Amino acid sequence: MVRIPLTPEQVEAGRRLGALLREARAGRDPELVARAAGISPETLRKIEAGRMPSPGFGTVVGLCEALHLPVQTAASIWLGSADDAEQLAG
Repeated sequence: MVRIPLTPEQVEAGRRLGALLREARAGRDPELVARAAGISPETLRKIEAGRMPSPGFGTVVGLCEALHLPVQTAASIWLGSADDAEQLAG
C-alpha cells in the first residue's frame, strides 16, 4: 500500500495536536500516560514531537481520556481553531 504524502497543513495540524497533548501531560510520567492511553511510550513521544502528524482516532481518544482532556478540545486544535479550543477547555 502506497501512502499519500501529508500536506503541509496536515503536518502543522499534527504539531499543534502534539503540543496540546504535551502541555496537557504537564510533567506527568509519559510512560504512565501512554500505558493509560493504551499506546507505547514511543508512540506518545512521536505524537508529542509532531513526528506522527495523523494518529488514529482511537489513539487520540485514549490520550484525551488519559489526560482528562475533552476530545472536542483536541479536535479544535487539530483543525486549527484555537479560539474554539480555549472556549471548550475554559
